[in-house]
Amino acid sequence: MTASTVSNSFLLRGTAAGNTLRLVGMESTRVVEDARLRHGLSKTATAALGRTLTASALLAVVLGKKVDSRVTVRVEGGGPVGWIVAEGSANGHVRGYVREPGADLPLRESDGKLDVSGIVGTQGELAVTRLLDNGEPYTGSIELVSGEIAEDVSSYLGVSEQIPNAVLLGVYEEGGRVAHAGGLLVQAMPGVSDETLARLEANIRALGQITDGLRRGGILDVMNRVTEGLGLTLAPGAQAAGFECRCSRQKAEDSLKFFNAEERQDMMDTGGQEIVCHWCGEKYHITPAEIAALDAPPERARA
Repeated sequence: MTASTVSNSFLLRGTAAGNTLRLVGMESTRVVEDARLRHGLSKTATAALGRTLTASALLAVVLGKKVDSRVTVRVEGGGPVGWIVAEGSANGHVRGYVREPGADLPLRESDGKLDVSGIVGTQGELAVTRLLDNGEPYTGSIELVSGEIAEDVSSYLGVSEQIPNAVLLGVYEEGGRVAHAGGLLVQAMPGVSDETLARLEANIRALGQITDGLRRGGILDVMNRVTEGLGLTLAPGAQAAGFECRCSRQKAEDSLKFFNAEERQDMMDTGGQEIVCHWCGEKYHITPAEIAALDAPPERARA
């Protein structure tokens, strides 16, 4: 099973209740399966990173003001997986990694579900970094609420961004692969009525686990059920999404410039240097000749 055989991931946008609810949904099965394969993730680490990857894309849409706006989500709760970092953009590109990809825990005895909270931990924080209008980075953070990611992201939006919201995130694995993954962020807009909020809350309770809805009919089924009786209107078209990294061979070569000449000579003497991108797992072998070229003086332009 490869990521290429999994259905494509995408973002959906919509409104409901006379534009007093804003919805952003993501079908992220392929994204999360790609992350699992790239990083060799355990089952529980896959769920933890998968939820965070999905959340980063949803946050980029809600918090960003440009089509390529990016946000970075970092979760560190003191659990076996260590930290989780995910970067999402409003154009559907996401990437991310965990410190300990092989960390795993048994299924929870209480309900037989993956123990995401246990592997993430609850003694720590969730931090979100985004660019302000002036181009300066801004980071807001909160103490973790549950380590389940969805509740933590929702708390961040409510506390740090003052955005009333509901966040649903899920990853369902079957047969050693990611069978379903996705997320939904519902934002309450100015003028929303108490009746609308009460109906929304009742619908979310009736939905149960988001993975149940994803298994029934994907993210569109989830969005329809959450807005039942509230008049969902979808924006035309879906935004394609995928696990995309900004690393390159040139950037890998440039990273060796931070080493001194003696260290680079050692690399050349041992046959070159392998650079591994922590975001996506891509490996770049930099040859001795390429390393030597880093110290070569630039060619003068011909007259």
